[in-house]
Amino acid sequence: MSKTVKLIAFAALMALTAVAWAGKTEGPMTVPGATTIDVTEARKLFEAEIPFIDVRKDKDWDAGRVPGAYHLDVKKALTKESLGEIVKPDEAVVFYCNGPKCHRSAKAAAMAVSWGYTKVKYFRDGFPAWKGAGNPVE
Repeated sequence: MSKTVKLIAFAALMALTAVAWAGKTEGPMTVPGATTIDVTEARKLFEAEIPFIDVRKDKDWDAGRVPGAYHLDVKKALTKESLGEIVKPDEAVVFYCNGPKCHRSAKAAAMAVSWGYTKVKYFRDGFPAWKGAGNPVE
């Protein structure tokens, strides 16, 4: 990964962190280096058995999730090493959280890009859209 791409990813991560402090704002529409997906594309990736990473808090995970998703709370458990145990940097991976006002999936996607992941999918609408579309939950 070029130094420029790493700098852009780092700047995006810092911007997301600053926005997260605001609390009530929506997360970004896009994350540099990642592909933003909607619920229809998320379902296709789910059916293709692409790993889904749930980066929400424990209580949200316990309340329901995408079947087969991995739980890596972005603030407690998501590291380059923990992600690497699930997916390789050249494989597709989907990050989701609690929808547009949740910044966790954007932060996670930016982190993965900064670590050299090249097929990062940012499911911005997250679990509420997944469940609302009638997709399976566990």
